[in-house]
Amino acid sequence: QRRVREAVVSTQSTGEFRYFLLSLRQYFEYYAAFARSDADGDKRIDLVEFRKAKPMMEKWVGRIGDIEGEFNSIDKNGGGMILFDEFCEWAIKKNLDLEDDVEHAAY
Repeated sequence: QRRVREAVVSTQSTGEFRYFLLSLRQYFEYYAAFARSDADGDKRIDLVEFRKAKPMMEKWVGRIGDIEGEFNSIDKNGGGMILFDEFCEWAIKKNLDLEDDVEHAAY
């Protein structure tokens, strides 16, 4: 326990711990967006789910024109499903922001 406390104090003094917490929060935001889009809960998003989630996703990332083209650009491995890591890459590029989350004002 002592080492954990020392590590937390050490990172707090350099700002690294705050950065870690902000990154963790962002990761959870991406996970929440992914889960909302994954209608059947199988931890993958297929084209049908992606199409159904389009109106919701456009609130988070802006207009999505060619839905099939966007899907294929996200599906990097060509497996016909968007996996969480692929979704995160896309979310980062698009600056995904959930409309109903609590923003950083308290930080």
